[in-house]
Amino acid sequence: MAAAVLEAPLATPLFSSKPHNTNFPPKFHTFPSKPTLLTLRNTHPHSCVANASPPQDPDPGSDPQPDPNRDRRRIVRVAWEKILRWSRSWRSKAKTDILQRTNKVVVLGGGSFGTAMAAHVANRKAELEVNMLVRDPQVCLSINENHFNCKYFPDHRLPENVVATTDAKSALLGADYCLHAVPVQFSASFLESVAEYVDPGLPFISLSKGLELNTLRMMAQIIPQALRNPRQPFVALSGPSFALELMDKLPTGDNDVATSMVVASKDKKLANTVQQLLASSHLRISTSSDVTGVEIAGALKNVLAIAAGIVEGMNLGNNSMAALVSQGCSEIRWLATKMGAKPTTITGLSGTGDIMLTCFVNLSRNRTVGVRLGSGEKLENILSSMNQVAEGVSTAGAVIALAQKYNVKMPVLTAVARIIDNELTPKKAVFELMSLPQVEEV
Repeated sequence: MAAAVLEAPLATPLFSSKPHNTNFPPKFHTFPSKPTLLTLRNTHPHSCVANASPPQDPDPGSDPQPDPNRDRRRIVRVAWEKILRWSRSWRSKAKTDILQRTNKVVVLGGGSFGTAMAAHVANRKAELEVNMLVRDPQVCLSINENHFNCKYFPDHRLPENVVATTDAKSALLGADYCLHAVPVQFSASFLESVAEYVDPGLPFISLSKGLELNTLRMMAQIIPQALRNPRQPFVALSGPSFALELMDKLPTGDNDVATSMVVASKDKKLANTVQQLLASSHLRISTSSDVTGVEIAGALKNVLAIAAGIVEGMNLGNNSMAALVSQGCSEIRWLATKMGAKPTTITGLSGTGDIMLTCFVNLSRNRTVGVRLGSGEKLENILSSMNQVAEGVSTAGAVIALAQKYNVKMPVLTAVARIIDNELTPKKAVFELMSLPQVEEV
């Protein structure tokens, strides 16, 4: 049976020199009923539009269609190859003789982080002498006879070239570098007692984080003043790092994931030298000239970690945790920049990086204090049960005094100081923080 198709007049432009089609009535033509290329296809429930049939496969000899995934992978591969070339070029220019020229490193303090850094440096060079100056005779004996720190790392064997002593004179004699790992609150008195044995040119690499309670000093001020040498070379080492994980990343361990830290000094050459001394395949070291930013971030993050622990201990949830830590980061930035720190330091490894680790991971001593406070325990009971120092407890009051000096409001960190002083309960602190005015974010 034949199919009928209506041949309608073609549309013409509104202003055309050609006359409109006047062939009316329209003509009807008949065509065979076999399928044609022109078909009616419904592209919408309420429309019927004549469309061409789907395109046929291209000729086998024609160019293939571009593959967007292949192009994307090529772009990523090229970018990665550029990074690797830059890395090889940088390493080829870097000095590598610092470690070879170093014969002795002294570590002041036998705590967990001092022990971990002593082991790390000792593993950098088997011939390097690493002396640990410790107070506890039992720890000293354990390190020298069994190569274990029985108090902090009874399951981690120390390198053979780590030796311990309680004699400050022999420990400091002939040292090329000094790693200072004494807690901040005890540093001044300790350094004054050993000052006569310290070479005036001995570089001090501070591992201690915090503020001295009565003076509000950081280690960059404490060390040269206690040693009575304003020109004592100084470097601050900071960043997201737990002592236990540093010990696990020794070459004898199974974990080869890297840790990243920052060395900060006003002496750029010294910062680069310490970077080469400490950097390894599992410890990345960046340099900075912002000593104030690195130190103040390292001090204040401990107080914020107590606040984060309180939120966890009170089971306030993830939303509350994110809000509190974000507010705390802003407060640290406000004070640090008022003190002359660079904002980029606060958002870098020694700032945000260290804050994230200390606030969110169970290995954090300061976070543990907060969790137990939030659970209802008394501070004195918490501290008496710990064998390590939680710097945030003593630093909290100093932080608020420093904030008042620079006229900076710090609601979250002030609340922590009030809780530690037993003048506010965690529950009341949360209520008062939530009752603060709703203001513009800055």
